[in-house]
Amino acid sequence: GVYAFGFYKQGNGYAVGIFLAGIPQTTIVWTAKRDDSPLPTNVTLDFTSDGFSLKPTPGQSFVIGYTSGSSASMLDSGNFVIYNARQDIVWQSFEHPTDTLLPGQRLFAGDEMFSAKSESDPSTGIFRLKMQADGNLVQYPVNTPDKAEYAYYSSGTDGRGKNVTLNFAADGHLYLLDDARLNIKNITDGGLPADQATIYLMRIDA
Repeated sequence: GVYAFGFYKQGNGYAVGIFLAGIPQTTIVWTAKRDDSPLPTNVTLDFTSDGFSLKPTPGQSFVIGYTSGSSASMLDSGNFVIYNARQDIVWQSFEHPTDTLLPGQRLFAGDEMFSAKSESDPSTGIFRLKMQADGNLVQYPVNTPDKAEYAYYSSGTDGRGKNVTLNFAADGHLYLLDDARLNIKNITDGGLPADQATIYLMRIDA
């Protein structure tokens, strides 16, 4: 009962995403089609063999990109997954982060996260965090080249390993692993109290 997938209030309509359940303040951790306009109150989200579709929304497509799925599940980790008939995962929200990482989630080499526009608007904002193929974790403003002169933070780990990933643990430990699963840098030390009553989020904020 920690995470929920579904509609949440967004501006004068609704968005679809993942949020923390059972707490008063709305805490969004993932948003589908984050740059689309808010959805009307009479919309429904249908799961078909081709994907998710919204009805009735003339002219608006809402398909999460994956090959045919037969079931979907909101996991206890906060990962929303889609399975095929053999129960193989064909799509998962953990591989498509927006502005937040959850414990156990990774940012893979070549992938990036984008800040939200504001605390109340989850659409794409003005900052990005990229796990570069050279092993460097770098923050840039959006719409800039991946060049050092545009960076405002760097982990300084370029050339330290191949297929480096950014990893986040339940105790707040944020760290970089190479493809041999060796720790090449701690971004944070971790060691924060880890229990079911406390959930840590890693976020590139607005």
